[in-house]
Amino acid sequence: MLIISSFEAGYRWFDIEDWSQGCIPSFQLWCNNSEQKSRFLSLPGVDFYGYDYAFFGNHTYRQCASLCSRLCECKGFQYKPVRGANGQCYLKAQLLNGRRSPSSTNSFFLRLPLPLHDYDESASNNGLVCGRNGGGAIVLERPEKENELVKFMLWFAISFGGIEVVCIFMVWCFLFRNNGMLPRQGYVLAAATGFRKFSYSELKHATKGFSEEIGRGGGGTVYKGVLSDDRVVAIKRLHEVANQGESEFLAEVSIIGRLNHMNLIGMLGFCAEGKYRLLVYEYMENGSLAQNLSSSSNVLDWTKRYNIALGTARGLAYLHEECLEWILHCDVKPQNILLDSDYKPKVGDFGLSKLLNRNNLNNSSFSRIRGTRGYMAPEWVFNLPITSKVDVYSYGIVVLEMITGRSPTTGAPITELEAESTHHERLVTWVREKRKKGSELGAFWVDEIVDPSLGSNYDMKEMEILITVALECVEEEKNLRPNMSQVAERLQSHDNESR
Repeated sequence: MLIISSFEAGYRWFDIEDWSQGCIPSFQLWCNNSEQKSRFLSLPGVDFYGYDYAFFGNHTYRQCASLCSRLCECKGFQYKPVRGANGQCYLKAQLLNGRRSPSSTNSFFLRLPLPLHDYDESASNNGLVCGRNGGGAIVLERPEKENELVKFMLWFAISFGGIEVVCIFMVWCFLFRNNGMLPRQGYVLAAATGFRKFSYSELKHATKGFSEEIGRGGGGTVYKGVLSDDRVVAIKRLHEVANQGESEFLAEVSIIGRLNHMNLIGMLGFCAEGKYRLLVYEYMENGSLAQNLSSSSNVLDWTKRYNIALGTARGLAYLHEECLEWILHCDVKPQNILLDSDYKPKVGDFGLSKLLNRNNLNNSSFSRIRGTRGYMAPEWVFNLPITSKVDVYSYGIVVLEMITGRSPTTGAPITELEAESTHHERLVTWVREKRKKGSELGAFWVDEIVDPSLGSNYDMKEMEILITVALECVEEEKNLRPNMSQVAERLQSHDNESR
């Protein structure tokens, strides 16, 4: 890992005796000091590959710096210039996997407190630089030549050790496969993700005996809790069904451990104790999208709904195309879209997720149908190959539900002309028919499908764009549906134009 820092630039050694542990900031972090202003130190050719907190295309340097300054978690940003257009902006919440490439045209901009003195950029080259109490800088040059014998012995030892570990693991699996011991290995591996492991008694105390239920799904029940450090959290208790509960537990822990995005729910820890399987998430003050849509308080105005659609698209695009492992969510619905104190959406509940095989994206196989009635793509019903387009379909249904205020599980009530009875029809068909009849007659049809709680308080151009995108997402033929990055780009481009 590349470590570039300086005592004058606000960083110091974590351990002066052991430089391999790198540097830590000597200034107070922005999350705890909201009034502290920041500046950005340019590090040409430096890249911290992966671990993107968020990605923004077609942004200027100033726009990228402004975005980073407003996020307390942001430690800097990668800026990639694009010929003939604005550049690409990658916000970083973790400075890991660092490297320097002299031929690279990219630059990394390290976020520092404004009062600090300028940092001598010429001091950092391909060595490891860090300050010390004397105020100077020490550069550890990398040796040009290595001892070939030592290098050979090192690789031999590593290879031999790796083969030995694999053999021991195979023997262990063979001996204990029939004794119910194999799932326990998953919990040991889950602990290696770096999350805190809670005891069952801790979480029982935090939830006051699991007394305040805030959500319920096919995989488990969610309770509100307060940890010993006064943090408010959401604690999901998986149903005590041996096979199903354990598989969902391992899926969520292993998948969420790879994720880091502003529109995805963050996990803080877990419990794997005896028969108990619990997950600890960050708490979302405004609950789920489903709760807000069914509420009589009408807190979701049009601006909030449009931003929820945009943020959800960004989160799903990250899962499908941008994170280290490509992931299908498989259960996109309003209950799994959570809203923070500012009504910014975060996609959660990855219990039904599946990692995509990069070499076989068009033939993903599932042992059982996944998802929720009303939001499932036709591929599930007709046993067709499952791809990321199943999430696109579910997303389209969610958007139509936000626009109309009608649930797809009950359909849309239709009163036919010259008929006394009222029947229910699929939400998608209902919207398409209204749009078709309105186009043929030149009538103003949008008001007929819009959620009555919105009244006429919506932007007509945004409404037309969102309806068009939603109907494209719910096409029966999956190849006609856009991918989530295209959806996010279309919604974002109009959002930028309206500002």
